[in-house]
Amino acid sequence: MLTLIQTIQSFKNEEKGQALTEYGLIIALVAVFLIGALGFLAGGLGDTFQSIIDHL
Repeated sequence: MLTLIQTIQSFKNEEKGQALTEYGLIIALVAVFLIGALGFLAGGLGDTFQSIIDHL
């Protein structure tokens, strides 16, 4: 019984998994932000490139 309690406490005190989870969440938030920003700017970029093509 004592080894079971020690094993559970060692998992509770381990922080390596927490850091990986936090990095994963940060990467996911950045990806969502970039996808949203590109979607928002897509129309404006298309118009800008079309204007450049027309002037050439």
